[in-house]
Amino acid sequence: MTEVSKPSEPGSGARPGGWTRFVTARPRLSLLLALVITALAVLAGSGVADRLGSGGWEDPAAESTYATKALEREFPDSQPNLLLLVDARGGSVDSPAVAAEAKALATRLSGEKGVMGVGSYWQTGSPSLRAEDGHEALIAARITGDEKAAADTLDRIAPHYRGAHGPVTVKVGGMVAVRSDMQTIIKEDLARAELIALPVTLVLLVMVFGSAIAALLPLGIGIVAILGTNAVLRGITSFTDVSVFAMNLTTALGLGLAIDYALFIVRRFREELATGADPLTAVGTTLRTAGRTVLFSALTVAVSLAAMLVFPQYFLRSFAYAGIAVVLLAAAAALILLPAALILLGDRVNALDLRRLFRRGRKARPSGAEGTAWARAATLVMRRAPLFAVATTAFLIVLGLPFLGVKFGTADDRQLPAGAESHVVQQHIRDGFPGNPGGDLEVLAEGGATRAQYTAYRKRVASLPEVAGVTGPLVKGDAAYFTVQPKGESVDDGAQRLVGEVRALHTPFDTKVTGTAAVLVDSKHAIAQRLPWAAAIIAIVTLLLVFLLTGSVLIPLQAVLLNALSLTAMFGAVVWVFQDGHLSNLLGFTSPGSIETTLPVLMFCVAFGLSMDYGVFLLSRIKEEYDRTGDHERAVRLGLQRTGGLITAAAIILAVVMVAIGTSRVTNTKMLGLGIALAVLMDAMVVRSLLVPAIMRLTGKATWWSPTPLRRFHARFGLSESEPQKPPSDAPEPIAPRPDAAPIGRT
Repeated sequence: MTEVSKPSEPGSGARPGGWTRFVTARPRLSLLLALVITALAVLAGSGVADRLGSGGWEDPAAESTYATKALEREFPDSQPNLLLLVDARGGSVDSPAVAAEAKALATRLSGEKGVMGVGSYWQTGSPSLRAEDGHEALIAARITGDEKAAADTLDRIAPHYRGAHGPVTVKVGGMVAVRSDMQTIIKEDLARAELIALPVTLVLLVMVFGSAIAALLPLGIGIVAILGTNAVLRGITSFTDVSVFAMNLTTALGLGLAIDYALFIVRRFREELATGADPLTAVGTTLRTAGRTVLFSALTVAVSLAAMLVFPQYFLRSFAYAGIAVVLLAAAAALILLPAALILLGDRVNALDLRRLFRRGRKARPSGAEGTAWARAATLVMRRAPLFAVATTAFLIVLGLPFLGVKFGTADDRQLPAGAESHVVQQHIRDGFPGNPGGDLEVLAEGGATRAQYTAYRKRVASLPEVAGVTGPLVKGDAAYFTVQPKGESVDDGAQRLVGEVRALHTPFDTKVTGTAAVLVDSKHAIAQRLPWAAAIIAIVTLLLVFLLTGSVLIPLQAVLLNALSLTAMFGAVVWVFQDGHLSNLLGFTSPGSIETTLPVLMFCVAFGLSMDYGVFLLSRIKEEYDRTGDHERAVRLGLQRTGGLITAAAIILAVVMVAIGTSRVTNTKMLGLGIALAVLMDAMVVRSLLVPAIMRLTGKATWWSPTPLRRFHARFGLSESEPQKPPSDAPEPIAPRPDAAPIGRT
C-alpha cells in the first residue's frame, strides 16, 4: 500500500496564504481588470474568422505539396481552382448562341485581375469539359494567390458570373469556391450553435445548481475563455495558417471546460459555506482542494491537445493552438476570476433557487438521496465486479468493431450541404462528365530531358496495371508534366498503389507526383510517422500527472487504458454513420464513403483529454477518501457517491454543447461534434460509473502500491484534492453526505 504523506495541522480556520492570498486579496480589482482585459480581447479578436483558412489537410513538406506548388507556378492551366458550370437550359452547348455567350464569358474572365489560365470546352473542344448529355460544359481558370487572396478575388468576381446570361445559366464551383462556401457556412453554423447551446446550458446549470446566480458564473467563465482565445488566434494568424474549423473547438471547450471547472469549484465553495466558514476562508479551502484538481485537469487536457503540434498539417495544429489557449484561459478564469466573484457574493451564491418553483406541492426528496443512490450503485458494481468488468469491456469493444473497416480519404465538396452551389457543381461533374474528374495523378518532371526520353517515360507509365491512360508531356523550359488517369476511383486502393508505382520508376530526370490520391498517400504517411510520438507524449505526461495526483503506479496505467477504451464507441459510430452512410438522411449529410485522414487523430486527442478531465475529478476524490479512511472499497464508494452525479451533469452539459456544434451543415464539424458528445457520455455514464469501480475493486489495495523511490517522490512533489486533516482512527465515515450540505454537494 502506498504510504500516505503525513497530514499537516488542520487548517479549516486559517486565512488564505501564498497563491490563494494573491488571488483573493483584491476581488473587486480582479474583476475590474478581467472586464478590461475581456473588452480588449473583443477588440483584438474581432474579424478573426475572416483570417482563418479552410484547408490544411496536406503535409507542407510532402512530395505532392511541392509538385502542386510547382505546377501552379509553371503550368497554371494544369491546376484550375475555379470552375464555371455553363448550363444550356436543356439545349445543346454546341448551339451558336450558347457558344457565343460562353466564349464571351471566358474572354471576360481572362481579363479579371488575379485570374489566369482560362480555358473552356468552346476553346479546346476537350470531351472532358463537356457533359455526356450535351447540356452542360465547363470554363476552367486559376485564381492566383494564397487562400485569403484567392477568396477575396472570388468574392469580387463571382457575383458577375453567377446566374443567367442570355441563353445560359452559370454556377460557380471549383476548390476555391468550395473553401469559400465552407468558411461561410461554418461561421453561420457556429453562430447558430452558440444560440442553441447558451440557453440550453443555462437551463441545465440552473437544474444542477438550483441557484440562478450560481448558474450564471460558469457561463461567464466560458465567455471570457472564448473571447480570449479568439484574440489569441487572431495573433497566431499573423505568422502562421489557422483553420476555420478551430473556432468550433474554441466554443465547445470554452463552454464545456469552464462549466466543468466552475461546477467543481462552486460545489466545494458551497460545501464549505454549509459548514459555517466565512466566504474568504471557504474560497481558500476551495482553491487548495478543488482548485488543485482543476489545475491538474487543465494540464491533462492541454497535453492531449498539444500532441497535435507534432503533426505537419495546419488543420491539426490549429486545434492545438485553439485548444491549449481555451483550456488554459478557462482554468485561469476559474482559478482567479471565479474565486473573486465568490468572495463578493458570499452566501448570495445560493440566491434565486428556481428549483423551489418545481417543488411546490411535491414531497421533497430526502437530503442526500441522490448521493446515496450513487453509493448503492457503486456497492452493486463492486459486489459483482468481475461481471461488470467483463460485460462493460466487451460492450465497448463491440461498439468499436466497425472502425476495423475504416477507409481514409480526403476532404472535398461533399463536406458541404447538398444545396451549396460549389457542391452542386462538383456533383454535376461527377455524375454527368466523362472520365474521373479530379482523380487524375499529375507528374512533374524537372531537370530537362529529350523528347525521346519523355516518350519512353510515358510508355512505361502507361504500361502500369492500374493506369487507364496518360496524356502529355506539356513542356516549359526544363520542366514538363504528365497527366495519369487511374482505372478506378480517385482515392481507392488501386489509385494509392499507383502513386507508389509511379514514384518508384527510375528516370533520367527528377519526377514528383501529385493529385488527390498522392495527397492522401502523403497525408497518411505523415500521420503514421508522427502518431507514435503524439501517443507517447499523451501517455507519458498523463501517467506522470496522474501519479502526482494519486501516488500510485497502477492507477495511471488504468486511467490511460480505460480512457482509450471509452473512445471505442465514438470511433465505431464515426465509421458506421459517416463512412457507411447510416442515418445520413436523418442527420442531413452526404457520405463520401471514407473518413478524412486527420479526423480520427483530432477526435482522439480531444476526447481523450475530456475523458481525463472526468477521470481526474473522480480519482482525486477517491484519493482524498482513501487518505482519510485507509479503506479502499469505502474510498471508491464515497468517491463515486460524491462526484458521480456532478460528473454526469457536467458530461450532459458538455454533450449538449457538442451536439449544438454537431448541428453544423459541414460533415467534418458534424462528425466532430456528435462523435465527441457520444464519447463524453460513454465515458461518464459507462466507464466512470461501471468500469472504474469494478476494476478498482478487482485490483484492491494493490491499486495504491508504489515502489519506495516513487513514494518518496510523490511525498515531496505530489498533490491531491484533500484538505489536510486527521480524523480519529475509530470514526466511521458516513456514506451519505451531510444533511446540511448545499444542494450541489449532494452529487
